[in-house]
Amino acid sequence: MTAHAAFVPARLARLAGVEARLFLREPVAVFFAVLLPAALLLVLGFSIPGFRDPDPALGGQRVVDVQLPGMMVLLSVVTLALSTLPTALVVYRERGVLRRMSTTPVRPSALLGAQLVVNAVVAAAATALTLALGHVLLGTPFPRAPLGFAAVFTLGCLAMFAIGLCLAAVSPNSRVVQGAGAAVMFPLLFLAGMWLPRPLMPEVLRRISDVTPTGAFGQGLLDALDGHGLQPLHLAVLAGWAAAAGLGAARLFRWE
Repeated sequence: MTAHAAFVPARLARLAGVEARLFLREPVAVFFAVLLPAALLLVLGFSIPGFRDPDPALGGQRVVDVQLPGMMVLLSVVTLALSTLPTALVVYRERGVLRRMSTTPVRPSALLGAQLVVNAVVAAAATALTLALGHVLLGTPFPRAPLGFAAVFTLGCLAMFAIGLCLAAVSPNSRVVQGAGAAVMFPLLFLAGMWLPRPLMPEVLRRISDVTPTGAFGQGLLDALDGHGLQPLHLAVLAGWAAAAGLGAARLFRWE
């Protein structure tokens, strides 16, 4: 390995460390992305008795076994992808941070990579916290298909983060990106089954959900949690969204 090749990951690691410390200094971001999903799982699981009873509409499972944990994992990733990540990048652009970095040996793309690494690590930590607390306090099982869960989680993060980069690319300022993120987030969460589980959706709505990034991501998480095989359609949808949004972000993103 050449000295330059060894320097690139070291530089990325240092930048990721700086970005991680900045993230931890933002209590609102930590709360909504990390603590809120786990707290909602416990609050809803303990406060709604029906969530701890077998539900025929869910194949005899309890809501707290699969549906609720899966949706809370999805909520964490979507919050990071459509709020935290794009807002941070747009603020950096507004303040001229990216423009100033372009005159130094540290390229702006390195900051983008560090942001992606930090958000991916935070998403994984939030997921681990949610699943662990659910298992210990509510008796929810860990993913019955752990490799499938890891695969769909990774692909879902790629798709959602790519969409977040598209938002950052086309938003002129932080106010716009926050409003656009919320406008995109809530319909996508609905289509994922956050408030109306997919088995209870009308057939037409479920078909629409299948081709949305959150619908495919959410159902993939539920399948892996329950030990079912992942559906090729949902994997293809996530890969397609990741590729399309990633290419769009690369073409549209402005450093200044």
